[in-house]
Amino acid sequence: MTTDRTPLPPLDHEQANAFWTRYLAATGAEPGDGYSDLTCFGDSVELANELMDLVLIGQKRATASSVDELEHEGIPAPRVGDRWIACDGTSRPRVLIETVEVREGPLSSVDEQFAWDEGEGDRTRGDWLRGHTGYFERTFAAHGLEFHEDIPVIFERFTVPYQE
Repeated sequence: MTTDRTPLPPLDHEQANAFWTRYLAATGAEPGDGYSDLTCFGDSVELANELMDLVLIGQKRATASSVDELEHEGIPAPRVGDRWIACDGTSRPRVLIETVEVREGPLSSVDEQFAWDEGEGDRTRGDWLRGHTGYFERTFAAHGLEFHEDIPVIFERFTVPYQE
């Protein structure tokens, strides 16, 4: 995983709305309530691009979020059925994601299958724990939150019904 840390640019909601319109036109999907979130994977341009590449090739079909960070940022926890747009490191919308499974548990409760489905590193539980512990330590410090080894985490699996 990359160690470069170029800050992410602001998300572009105009581009996201245009992406959503293209998704609806291309798939004939019903708009429903629209998309629930616009985000990037990771906390830097480099990490967002690296993780997006894994999504685009079909290797990454899961993600993990800290409950404390979601609450700190005022972001609701994901729910099954949510549709959200993920951007690359340039804030360009690339994929529409649909949440298909959500589980909350301590960071240490990650299992081998989830680590594999998240698609990062060597895809083992040990590598996942090392990588995510480092990520959460870094992002907790940036938000002024206190990290501990059993922070509550949302383990989310997803599909990609549309990508550009």
